Amino acid sequence: MDLTKYRAKLIGNEEERAVSPVIGVILMVAITVILAAVIAAFVLDMGDSIGQEANAAVDIEGDGTSSVEVSVTSLQSADGVKLAGGGIGEDTGDTYTYDDAYYTESVGTIGSYSSSDDSADEICHSSSGEQTIDVVAYLGESPDSTETETAQQSFTIDCE
Repeated sequence: MDLTKYRAKLIGNEEERAVSPVIGVILMVAITVILAAVIAAFVLDMGDSIGQEANAAVDIEGDGTSSVEVSVTSLQSADGVKLAGGGIGEDTGDTYTYDDAYYTESVGTIGSYSSSDDSADEICHSSSGEQTIDVVAYLGESPDSTETETAQQSFTIDCE
């Protein structure tokens, strides 16, 4: 039985081959390296911090009245929660410096604010009428230098 005839049909001759064995080996090595890099990225969680959002659970009592209490019930993925808007934050050029009455880095009450006493002076910012304040969860070392901010809720206080 002469197998040379079958070998030519199965493998092909030198003129009929599309890819040389060397190029085939190089392609297989490249595919293996790329596949190993993708698997390593998932296993080692290399892309976990990219695009991470700050989330927190917030409870607001008295929305729309002249007395509001803001509490953090869970920080979830946030480093802290702060209030933003109105006159909150002392303008120091391009950034704002936050008074500790307007942010927290733990679960609990941020503060109780009332327009009938001095506790809402920065919120109302010497204006009358309603003032809308955002409750913002942040990632970062402090409320002044944040990496990521995500608005969680808003509340309105009636500045008398």
